[in-house]
Amino acid sequence: MAQTNCSQVTEFVLLGLTDKQALKMPLFLAFLFIYIFTVVGNLGLILVIRTDVRLHTPMYFFLSNLAFVDFCYSSVITPKMLGNFLYQQNIISFRACAAQLGCFLAFMTAECLLLASMAYDRYVAICNPLLYMVVMSPAICVQLVAAPYSYSFLVALFHATLTFRLCYCRSNVINHFYCDDMPLLRLACSDTRSKQLWIFVCAGVMFFSSLLIVLVSYVLIVSAILRMRSAEGRRKAFSTCGSHMLAVTIFYGTLIFMYLQPSSTHSLDTDKAASVFYTVLIPMLNPLIYSLRNREVKEALKKAVGGSSQASVLVRFQK
Repeated sequence: MAQTNCSQVTEFVLLGLTDKQALKMPLFLAFLFIYIFTVVGNLGLILVIRTDVRLHTPMYFFLSNLAFVDFCYSSVITPKMLGNFLYQQNIISFRACAAQLGCFLAFMTAECLLLASMAYDRYVAICNPLLYMVVMSPAICVQLVAAPYSYSFLVALFHATLTFRLCYCRSNVINHFYCDDMPLLRLACSDTRSKQLWIFVCAGVMFFSSLLIVLVSYVLIVSAILRMRSAEGRRKAFSTCGSHMLAVTIFYGTLIFMYLQPSSTHSLDTDKAASVFYTVLIPMLNPLIYSLRNREVKEALKKAVGGSSQASVLVRFQK
């Protein structure tokens, strides 16, 4: 693999989503609204979980960490993407590109593994409800969150280092709206086969192991629910798992579409379209999924909004 100082490229140019001037301002406004909604939704969800004592349970501990990852995930990509719509040429420095790739890989990997941890949490809650608070002790919950963060950081650091030790001596134009591995490898002058092999191995192990945990957990969950005699119990169990199942389906479905499509139809333009969904839209959808489909979160939100409105009325009355 090439040495670090072989690169003659000091900055990259991001092409963005479109080069049509007429579309740039409408897209800018649309994605700005999505980003604001994402920030408010995820940070608001974290705030509600932290302030409402009823939500201080393992399930909502994992959910608050998922919201944090979604917030960071979106903030790594979207602000720079918005710049693509405002500037004639969106330039990113070599080091900033490396940092963006590393953060993107870290938060994407963390999201995959957190969804697996959440699936295990739901399995214990449905299949072993009497032992739930023992099995899902605070120490175990911290470990199930710390492990994804630690692993994702190490994997991201490893891949970002490999990518930016390659030689970039030709074009510096990235056909994407953020720094991603595949568009960068197409610009490299040095041999990229070992890097591509590492991508395949690491992504395959992470993706299929986390997906296997999710699938096995939900097979056991559905089996346990179907054995329940009470229709009300089955409805409540499905309601408890419904939000997570929907989030998992959207996230993993998008990744499967992107990475398991036939090579004959694979292109960077297809990657860009799929990337918009899982880097911009999914972080916005998760707060909606977990708040609109979860009775406890909705009640906590109503309590928070009602409390703030009562406080404002009281302040006005005192004045």
